[in-house]
Amino acid sequence: MLSTKLSKYSIILASNSPRRQELIKSLDIPFTIKTKEVEEIYPQELHQTEITDFLANLKATPFKKELKENELLITSDTIVWINNKALGKPKNYDEAFQMLKKLSNTTHEVITSICITNKLFQKTVNDTTIVSFRELLDDEIDYYIKTYKPFDKAGAYGIQEWIGKIGITKIEGSYFNVMGFPIHKLYKELSKL
Repeated sequence: MLSTKLSKYSIILASNSPRRQELIKSLDIPFTIKTKEVEEIYPQELHQTEITDFLANLKATPFKKELKENELLITSDTIVWINNKALGKPKNYDEAFQMLKKLSNTTHEVITSICITNKLFQKTVNDTTIVSFRELLDDEIDYYIKTYKPFDKAGAYGIQEWIGKIGITKIEGSYFNVMGFPIHKLYKELSKL
């Protein structure tokens, strides 16, 4: 459906995330993957959607000068928000363990922003999903980290993986947003073009 509407555009996804690539593929639109290194640092006074909006926009910055008029760039960022703090991707086993201990037996927000950039415009949208975990045992956390190595995931977990299946008791909002891409919002924005 969308592919006809977007036929005049070349779509570029600036993400190495297999989940984001899989989700955009499900829209049945052709796209290419191009990535550039960006240091994901944001001003400390930012909160929640301000952080993900800032970072999704930041990821588009190195592409801006070279974008052609018929190209649409899609960048994205996800954080886990708990106790007024953002959890990004863990750097190692210990960080992942601490993050999952923090999420155990609590409710948190998963926030993702998508930035659509063209030579003539830039639009950023975001989505928030509320996720609740049951109490996670230390050996469950240990097994999950050692088996699934969630070092490329905000909050050190993937909802679609083992820990999500055995630990998540409730979600309010988009499941795909927790995977790192509120695909319904992307579809809506691309449909408007």
